[in-house]
Amino acid sequence: MRVATWNVNGIRARQTELQDFIEREAPDVLCLQEIKAGIDQLPVWLCELEGYWCYWHGGKGYSGVGLHVRKAWHPDRPLFHHPDFDYEHRIVTAQLPQATVASIYVPNGGKDFPAKMRFLEAMDAYASQSQSSGRPLVLCGDLNVARTDMDVHPKERKPLAIGQLPEERALIERIISHGLVDVHRTLEPDNAELFTWWAPWRNLKQRNIGWRLDYVLAAQGLADRVTSCVVQREFGTSDHGPVVAVFAD
Repeated sequence: MRVATWNVNGIRARQTELQDFIEREAPDVLCLQEIKAGIDQLPVWLCELEGYWCYWHGGKGYSGVGLHVRKAWHPDRPLFHHPDFDYEHRIVTAQLPQATVASIYVPNGGKDFPAKMRFLEAMDAYASQSQSSGRPLVLCGDLNVARTDMDVHPKERKPLAIGQLPEERALIERIISHGLVDVHRTLEPDNAELFTWWAPWRNLKQRNIGWRLDYVLAAQGLADRVTSCVVQREFGTSDHGPVVAVFAD
């Protein structure tokens, strides 16, 4: 299973890049965040990506997620669903034989920090419920929290910055504690240059001065089969890089 997650920061501005990415990577599951468009704003070819079961969940100019499953890998249309805590088009799930996969865009918290914390707390409850049900879970997307100081470049570390606060990090750890594994960090435990987002100024992306905000959190049984997880920093013009995780069958 090949899973890709990417905060595109505007799907219409990145549609050619997305096409190139799909043609090159052919992910079995594609999770997109911050699409900033409703389905009526998407060109037909994008709305119905060739070879994919598509689910777009967005509104004009803000937030939004997409979740797409390759038909050759999964011939029947999956059941797409929104957990009860979805708001502002921030989460969609797909029921697949291997797991329930979610594409998630957590609020950044700059305008409404309590709303961000409520969303993370709801994610914690959702992960706990999934673990209790025995249903494997894969959470993908922009969680807008750098898990540890190592997930932030030293020049960007600010103890009082939203995205680095202890209470946010504690919630991420609680979510992971429900039988999930941060597959990227597990594969590269000592990589202090593992980032997925770079502020769009001063060539920070080119200099790799960033934060790790985009994750693939997988149930232990799946995580045990991960063979690679790579962030593609140099691809595309979004301020986030795509992350591609590969799980052995």
